[in-house]
Amino acid sequence: MDALSFYILSVIFIATLVRSSFGFGESLVAVPLLALKIPIEVAVPLSVLLSVTVAGVVVVQDWKKIHIRSAGWLLVYTLFGIPPGLILLTSGDEGMVKAALGVLIIAFSAYSLAGRKSIKIKANSKVWLFGCGFSAGVFGGAYGLNGPPLVVYGALRQWSAQHFRATLQGYFLPASFLGMAGYWLAGLWVPLVTHYYLISLPVVIPAIFLGRAINSRMHGDSFLKFIYIGLLAIGAVLLAQSLSGLSG
Repeated sequence: MDALSFYILSVIFIATLVRSSFGFGESLVAVPLLALKIPIEVAVPLSVLLSVTVAGVVVVQDWKKIHIRSAGWLLVYTLFGIPPGLILLTSGDEGMVKAALGVLIIAFSAYSLAGRKSIKIKANSKVWLFGCGFSAGVFGGAYGLNGPPLVVYGALRQWSAQHFRATLQGYFLPASFLGMAGYWLAGLWVPLVTHYYLISLPVVIPAIFLGRAINSRMHGDSFLKFIYIGLLAIGAVLLAQSLSGLSG
């Protein structure tokens, strides 16, 4: 195995382990690190193709733990958000939008971690489903950042670690399929993407099962703290990206 392949497999293993353990975060780990060694137009489709695999395995493993109605409505509202997201991609100020999203995510997470009386949703709320689903579509269409609004919704519902992981995969599976269809139509699903995907499977599958074992040990408030810390990290990454874009 050459050094490049070892690096790619190591990144993919870590990213998959994060995704399988918490239900999100794979692309935020994989894409920036992969893009250091391979073209971004290869790294992004590769990350989405891996997302299909992780989501597919998790759905088969834990389909009984999926909040199907929540995942379904979030996906429907996401579709409405994609067109304005594409408009934002072509005409918006990427740095300012990412900075605003980063500040909101950090504020929400810091407030929750501070032990304040956090907002809770006892049952599915069409208002919150629309807000989070539509936002996921907007930021997904514009910057491929559909994950954070979904994580916020799951945190507000205070799903258990197992339901959180499974429900997000119930959303990501069809969403990632649609994403790969778009990359194929755009000519971005090239043989190199398939090559890296196939050689990564021997590390992806064990990482999925190891992540499931880690997830099964997470419960209650401790899991929510991990989620808020993960959101803080996402917000910090978005702020860093926006600042680097402004300085560039």
